[in-house]
Amino acid sequence: MPMMVLISYDVNTQTAAGRRRLRLVAKKCQSRAQRVQNSVFEANLDYGQFIKLKEELTETIDPQSDSLRFYYLGNNWHKKIEHIGAKDTYDSEGVIII
Repeated sequence: MPMMVLISYDVNTQTAAGRRRLRLVAKKCQSRAQRVQNSVFEANLDYGQFIKLKEELTETIDPQSDSLRFYYLGNNWHKKIEHIGAKDTYDSEGVIII
């Protein structure tokens, strides 16, 4: 059963290696989630898919200078998200085209 997870990251981009890590983290998130803000993604994944993405992201960052945050909204997430302002919302249960 899919669950909604909010993924946010902060990657130190003061070095070329940091800028590369930022691109890799964004690319990995975009492959399985919907970008909702610059460094924030919503992912509607089953547990196995989520664990794989989490492992890939964890292996990509430098834990000494970067950070990842995962917010588990579960499968009743519709009542936990409110959107106000620019950027249209999307159907997270629909198809993500890459």
